[in-house]
Amino acid sequence: MSLTAHADEREWLPYKKLVEDLRIDKFYALPAAERDKINLYITVKPKNKNYKPADVVLTVVHGAERQPLPALSPDFRMTLVPNSKWMTDDTKIMTSLPKEEKSQVNYDVTTPLPEGTQWNYAPVMGSVGQMNQAIKKMAGALSMFAPSVKVVVFKFNKPAQLKVGTTVYSTDAKNQIKLKPESAWLKENPLMVASERPFEAELDSE
Repeated sequence: MSLTAHADEREWLPYKKLVEDLRIDKFYALPAAERDKINLYITVKPKNKNYKPADVVLTVVHGAERQPLPALSPDFRMTLVPNSKWMTDDTKIMTSLPKEEKSQVNYDVTTPLPEGTQWNYAPVMGSVGQMNQAIKKMAGALSMFAPSVKVVVFKFNKPAQLKVGTTVYSTDAKNQIKLKPESAWLKENPLMVASERPFEAELDSE
């Protein structure tokens, strides 16, 4: 019965390989104070654009135990906190996608915004420096090859403005505002005031 129920799934990756290749274990090993400005997600995006996030079901199989991983968000994201019990060579991740379908696995990183439309500069824009420090510790000897984060991308549902001190920034054609952290403002910690609340503040390399 159970074999029939799971007949459409196939082995995707060892759980330990996914965690170690992405160095997620290194991220969660950092003290909480060194990652309090960042939310780390893994993304699993099928190369075939016809698949929706709901089509991608990932299940951990550990001995007789089966545990689904969190469902992917509309952006193909999930939060993956390593489970030490599953860090064994025989713990597999099964996928609902057919064998010929390839998926790209990567990261998305956002910074949590306080409630409302006004926040202090340093906690939000300081996420760039915090993420780059985290990347160095996660990458270890490979850190010189690791990408660095440079901007916070504020994403809005419609045209908007973001004011920092007396400087006003307006959204681009994608309803986004990209800001690089300014060292003087990180010290002064001025107020950031948005004309409406962004739905996300993502860290990016450009």
